[in-house]
Amino acid sequence: MLIRAGLVALTLTCLATTAQAQNNTAAGALIGGATGAIIGGAVTGRAGGAAVGAVLGGATGAILGAQSEQPPQPYYVWGQDGRCYLQNPNGAVTRVSRSNCQ
Repeated sequence: MLIRAGLVALTLTCLATTAQAQNNTAAGALIGGATGAIIGGAVTGRAGGAAVGAVLGGATGAILGAQSEQPPQPYYVWGQDGRCYLQNPNGAVTRVSRSNCQ
């Protein structure tokens, strides 16, 4: 039974690599669930441990995958001329009020 669960987890992990480019949340859940099932089954030697490991690993993987999808935030910088600029994630730089940099 443990060998069968390991093969299923390995298959899911291989399938998750193609989905990773499309959605990091789903890929994180699949990889985390498969890894959690393998570790939970190996530690406890029971199907219940594998199930709990799959649920905890899947939830953790989904959370980490969702956080990696956050777009970069714009930030303010001081220019060499003493003025305040907004550096956008797309590379554009805009001059803004000095109060933004303080």
